[in-house]
Amino acid sequence: MQKFMVDILLQGLDNDTRMRLLPAEQAMVKTWEADGSLLASYIKHDVAGIYLVLIAQDAQEADAKLSKLPYYPYMKIEITPLRVI
Repeated sequence: MQKFMVDILLQGLDNDTRMRLLPAEQAMVKTWEADGSLLASYIKHDVAGIYLVLIAQDAQEADAKLSKLPYYPYMKIEITPLRVI
């Protein structure tokens, strides 16, 4: 398993849709925290996105995991593998 830094920018997500999808989005994130596949999450200062540190086999698996999020259709995603220095 590898660690990945995920940089997510939300685009085209109006506030009504954001609020409607938020409970399901938060529930999935809490599940990932509980099962250990999400190590950290940070909301960007401008609240337009989030940084995540995910555990996955590879970047494709990380993206597949992210694709299950309700906000996924509104996400611009960059996935970067991390290594310990």
